[in-house]
Amino acid sequence: MSELVLEPAVRQLEMLRAREISVLELAEAHIRQIERLNPQLNAFADFDAGPVREQARAMDVAPANARGPLHGLPVTVKSSIATAGYKCEIGSLNHRGEIPREDAVVVARLRAAGALILGTTNCPEFLMAYETANLLHGQTRNPWDQERTPGGSSGGESAAIAAGMSAAGLGSDSGGSVRVPAHFTGICSLKPTPGRIPGRGHLPPCVGPFSTLGAIGPMARTMADVELMFRTLSGQDDADPASPPVTLREVKESELRGMRIGFFEDDGLTPVTAETRAAVRAAAAALRDAGFCVEPFRLRTLEPLRKLWWTFFVQCGAMFYEPEVRGGREKLSPIFREFLEIAEKTGPLTSTELLNAWAEMDLLRSKTLEEMREYPVLLCPVASAPAWRHGERNWTIDRQTVAYLDAVRYTQWFNTLGAPAAVVTVGRSPEGLPIGVQITARPFEDEVALGVAGILDRAFGFSPPPMACGS
Repeated sequence: MSELVLEPAVRQLEMLRAREISVLELAEAHIRQIERLNPQLNAFADFDAGPVREQARAMDVAPANARGPLHGLPVTVKSSIATAGYKCEIGSLNHRGEIPREDAVVVARLRAAGALILGTTNCPEFLMAYETANLLHGQTRNPWDQERTPGGSSGGESAAIAAGMSAAGLGSDSGGSVRVPAHFTGICSLKPTPGRIPGRGHLPPCVGPFSTLGAIGPMARTMADVELMFRTLSGQDDADPASPPVTLREVKESELRGMRIGFFEDDGLTPVTAETRAAVRAAAAALRDAGFCVEPFRLRTLEPLRKLWWTFFVQCGAMFYEPEVRGGREKLSPIFREFLEIAEKTGPLTSTELLNAWAEMDLLRSKTLEEMREYPVLLCPVASAPAWRHGERNWTIDRQTVAYLDAVRYTQWFNTLGAPAAVVTVGRSPEGLPIGVQITARPFEDEVALGVAGILDRAFGFSPPPMACGS
């Protein structure tokens, strides 16, 4: 059954529609994979096989006219996205045992489309880390190497999908949190333009600067699966001020090939491993072979975008959480205390600094979009290196020390820009770890990013971690 659970989501759905397999049989295959691997990986925050079987039995007898496009597909949801009936504790002792009564808008759409929800997945406390560990559920491990992290903050989600414990799922991303985990575990993901997949019901709410930085995004083993999730779940939420009235668009490959792609192997400040450079070059070559014009190009606004991301994510993030954690640091996980210590070194923002930063963000986004007129698609690394060991916080690359938050700066720019960015696995490290590349398009051109990423995914494809293939 391990072969079945590692099939793409689109293939699993084909088998369900053709009655080659029942929803219950597919659910049982995933339950067995979870029971076999989750004790080692610790990807789930909440899972109970009983309700999953009940859902599956009901779906098997549902009339044909009540079956949506995801009917019977086993999926998971990051435990920061409200999912009625499942623990959504944001990895914090402060929220131990919290079970939402209502679904987030995107989870309601998942259910309406017929998806079979397996459970919720682990995340770092309050989502403020690039690895997944907390005092509530412990440490999540990477299926490629259990001594390494699957990333964060959607690390439980990426580990579950990579290991075949889930066909697809939902994460969220304010600084790379669906992209870094995809890169670390060898799967695909999309950080959409904020609001194209509604964010209402995310915990904590994507408000203030996080309405630009943050987005709920699909994760799966193939870009075809990611695109299916995006097309099924996107659309305006008219009660969400950050959700735009943008309709789905069909973009033909001929139209994509008319767009120039700019690529860069590093940002000129923070080096990347040789294998990461090789992955970007391989992706650029594959796109040229597919008929694209791919040329070296690096945005001049990268470092200002990153500094603004730091202002909003690190400094504002700490300020947002300060009332909740005040006087209770002993209850906080080491990984969140580490985040607070980083923020405290920078210091809190004054009202004038915040106002100036907010104005600067609009001006800087405008300048960046002007640059992207020539190259509306960008190809670059996801991070300086592949998945790191639990607790590692600096690395030597090209004889230069690379610090923790600098290693993942390659995703942060596009949160400040509010642009869609997809990740596809292209290469391998000497240890056999996956290495992804990032494909970014202009805001609201998510279908462009998906289209180009899909071409790359077809050229390289998903490979499962060896532990996922056992019986």
